[in-house]
Amino acid sequence: MKITNPILPGYNPDPSILRVGDDYYIATSTFEWFPGVRIHHSRDLKHWELIALPLNTKKLLDMTGNGDGGGIWAPCLSYHDGKFYLIYTDMKTEDSSAFRDGHNYLTTATDIRGPWSDPIFLNSSGFDPSLFHDDDGRKYLVNPIWDHRIGHHWSYGIVMQEFSEAEGKLVGPAKVIWKGTPVGMTEGPHIYKKDGYYYLMCAEGGTDYHHSETIARSRDIWGPYEADPQTPFLSAYYDPTNPLQKCGHASLVETQNGEWYLAHLTGRPLELGRRPLFDLNLYGCCPLGRETALQKIEWVDGWPRVVGGRQGALEIEGPNLPEVPVKPTWPESGRDDFDSSELNINYQWLRIPLTEQMATLKERPGYLRLYGYESLASYHTQSLVARRWESFNFDAETAVEFEPDTFQQLAGLTCFYNRDNFTSIFVTWDEEKGRCIDLIGRSIKNYYAPIKNKVIPIPEDVKKVYFKVEVRHDTYHYLYSFDGQNYTAIDYDFRSADLSDDHVERNGGRAFFTGAFVGMTCIDMQGTHKPADFDFFSYKNV
Repeated sequence: MKITNPILPGYNPDPSILRVGDDYYIATSTFEWFPGVRIHHSRDLKHWELIALPLNTKKLLDMTGNGDGGGIWAPCLSYHDGKFYLIYTDMKTEDSSAFRDGHNYLTTATDIRGPWSDPIFLNSSGFDPSLFHDDDGRKYLVNPIWDHRIGHHWSYGIVMQEFSEAEGKLVGPAKVIWKGTPVGMTEGPHIYKKDGYYYLMCAEGGTDYHHSETIARSRDIWGPYEADPQTPFLSAYYDPTNPLQKCGHASLVETQNGEWYLAHLTGRPLELGRRPLFDLNLYGCCPLGRETALQKIEWVDGWPRVVGGRQGALEIEGPNLPEVPVKPTWPESGRDDFDSSELNINYQWLRIPLTEQMATLKERPGYLRLYGYESLASYHTQSLVARRWESFNFDAETAVEFEPDTFQQLAGLTCFYNRDNFTSIFVTWDEEKGRCIDLIGRSIKNYYAPIKNKVIPIPEDVKKVYFKVEVRHDTYHYLYSFDGQNYTAIDYDFRSADLSDDHVERNGGRAFFTGAFVGMTCIDMQGTHKPADFDFFSYKNV
């Protein structure tokens, strides 16, 4: 069985992989997107199904006002004595140059699909917490300590403290057990036990092209830890032609047959091989975000080694298990007609639960009604329902019925990275032309008008307006139709790279760790919550 990477395409970073019996699970970060954490399931490590978004209530996750790139950082999924343990960070001050206010929590469930228990607060000393269950029943939390002091590096080291399940809190002293390797930026810790050694595995080098995975070991869980002599054991930095870049932030799993695999973060840059990888304009950008890949591991002299080389491979040998295909969670036709009583599991929205006052499938069966709230630039309440870009080439389409009274009301289709970087085509209102179509773009906080405010009038007898976006590798463009058959393309090509961490960081913004989304939005800056009815949403890779 061959497995092609990435196994979770599109924005699915910081994988925490777990086996329970014959079942495999991967939990990934969601940052400011709600519900928090995505959990995929597999029986063969090749076919994966999205089965749960566990942090789905405000009690479990309240991201009101969280900035871009805040929210859920690097969850850790573990299992012990019939119970799943989910550890997660809610990061509050991601854009600070010195401080990081991130709060770490634990929730548990006997069923991976929930319900999940009320969260237990753990600490706020750093992010990427991970829980280790030792053979003797004791549990230990590890996380990096954030050092805010001017002139100090932020990565102070990996701290460990015992967790008492009976008391529901951390107990005993907290001790820094490892300072990392000279690669630096030590984060994302996980502890494993094998052949009498405790292995402490960490991400290092930052989550860009220097990203890597390192490991150290000790006979005593409290250390001292000795570093792998071939550090790092995973990194694509040494091979700029590798189709998988940014490899790091990993976790290990052993199959029921004694084989070992490594789930890790990766990014696929645009135009690899045609231009310099770090070209400051377009190339080396990853609009699909940080994805999840899988590598086979062999143990050599007591250390893990990536089969085929530490850079990671696009295709690997799968485990000695029968293939178990899964049913796609997105409609095989590519089209969601909103005929269900609940939104498809692939949709997410920003920061807070999507209430019936913001979005409903009940008011008009067969339609998704979005009530207009704040703009796409808001940190608070937005009517935006979107799904990930999963391919460099896809079409997305929707149809909307919307009767705006003012130019402050708009509803349509958007390609969205974050509040500072997005584009949108929408129905709105103009003083001279009445109901019309317009576009807006925002890149590194700068707004622009792709059609220079030459709005497109909508005929009076047209009730439903169709919008489409065609993404073709490094560019994408919008189209519109008044009958759903004959489309007119907007004469403006947007750059896919603009919806990426790399573009933002290289052009004076701050990179925020997510990826491109496409979806539906309704905005009402009058505050009257004008509704828009969306007939369907289609997404299909081409």
